[in-house]
Amino acid sequence: MRFDLTDLRLYLQIVEAGSITRGAERAHLAIAAASTRIRNMEASLGTLLLHRGRLGVEPTPAGRTLLHHARLLLQQAERLTGELAEYADGLKGQIRLLSNTNALTEFLPEPLSDFLAAHPQVNIDLEERLSDEIVAMVADGAADIGIVAGTVAAPGLDVLPFRTDRFVLVVAPAHPLATASRIAFAEVLDHDFVGLDRSSALQRFLSEKAERAGSRLKLRVQLRSFDAVCRLVECNVGIGVVPATTAERHRTTMSIHRIDLTDDWALRELKICVRREADLPAYARDLVRHLTRPSRV
Repeated sequence: MRFDLTDLRLYLQIVEAGSITRGAERAHLAIAAASTRIRNMEASLGTLLLHRGRLGVEPTPAGRTLLHHARLLLQQAERLTGELAEYADGLKGQIRLLSNTNALTEFLPEPLSDFLAAHPQVNIDLEERLSDEIVAMVADGAADIGIVAGTVAAPGLDVLPFRTDRFVLVVAPAHPLATASRIAFAEVLDHDFVGLDRSSALQRFLSEKAERAGSRLKLRVQLRSFDAVCRLVECNVGIGVVPATTAERHRTTMSIHRIDLTDDWALRELKICVRREADLPAYARDLVRHLTRPSRV
């Protein structure tokens, strides 16, 4: 086999992107150069690695085997880089961190900014996903660290506590629900909602809960942040589901009423998951330790 880490990284990016063109862009290579590298890998192995189709590419059985080992090899290379970083100037570490919506918006900004300020040699690739997707990607080696809802099973992974919060309903003081203090999510589905963008992991989660209750969310408008949701709720455009931390923060500056959701899923024990903490590069272990420190708030 005559290929190197650059080839493996390119192959991984192509598979994750589902396209040679997009994978080449991620790897900062010309499409022709990327195609040549893949063909040379297939020639070296004597088998096809990718099924090429009109809508993109997907790995063959041999390609899936290579994908698994490529991720392991690249993780080991990252760990080696991290271990040697203190001996060589200019070496940088890259951490792929996946998070659900709640942790990403409410709990990660401050500790991540502190960590990055203290570790100028480290970059973090942060992506929002659903909790079950995060667990699968961490288990598969597609991410280094995940932050998920504690209700999601994570077999075979190291799991550590992160934060606790709860989702609540916010409504305008003039809204018909404003007299309630507690309510079930299924009881409010006849009302108009202000929600997050369709790509939001939380919005997909809430849509799924509504469908399981035999209904659909009546979304009047979709926004990019919980803060924006609260502003539109204050104007009585609709009701919204936000973290309790968000609701409490804005109750002092906005005319909104908080209603506790009685659903079990509303209480959020957030957890950090990794494949095996001891196998992470040194800088990734530093991030895990930093995130598990108690919040200063």
